[in-house]
Amino acid sequence: MAAAGSSPCVRAERVSAPPPALQLATLAGCGLAIGGYPRFHYDGRGGGGSGRLGPDVGDGRRTLRFDPSRLRIPPLNWRTTRFLGLPLPPGIAIAIEPRELAGSLELASGALELHFRSRFHFRLGTYRAPALLIDCPLRTGPVRGRRHQACGEPLNDSGEALLVGVATVEPCGVAWLDRFLGLPDEALALLRCRFTPA
Repeated sequence: MAAAGSSPCVRAERVSAPPPALQLATLAGCGLAIGGYPRFHYDGRGGGGSGRLGPDVGDGRRTLRFDPSRLRIPPLNWRTTRFLGLPLPPGIAIAIEPRELAGSLELASGALELHFRSRFHFRLGTYRAPALLIDCPLRTGPVRGRRHQACGEPLNDSGEALLVGVATVEPCGVAWLDRFLGLPDEALALLRCRFTPA
């Protein structure tokens, strides 16, 4: 998920070759925007998972794949998320169920390109809506959609990066929720994270 404000593109210094196994940790300073709504400011601390680098696929890039069954992303709720400067009301939560996180890492620049598939589970009190299916390319470069744009940040010397992506969110099939969210529409994700040797 930049900081939840706009972030300039930056050029990373050359990074040393990482080990085959990497640990991902999600950090504070993430964000999410759905449709025309203002951006949610999201603290992703406490999440993460383990991944492995694969063979070189050309141009100095190596494959990178995370085990979705061991990947955890904290839910958006009153503890982690602020909207228009205020915490989400208690009882409203969005749980994120990762299904895939895989792509490539360019060793020389620290640039990442990952494919993130997940299910977003919306809860309002005891009501649970059908899952929203999210299929989102994440990258450390610029992204632009019809509504949203952002610029990521490649891996720095501390192993931190900002992944950004724009995806189309299809209707979930519940008429009132689809109208409330304005679906189908775009969503913008900003994920600030750190990669360290596992």
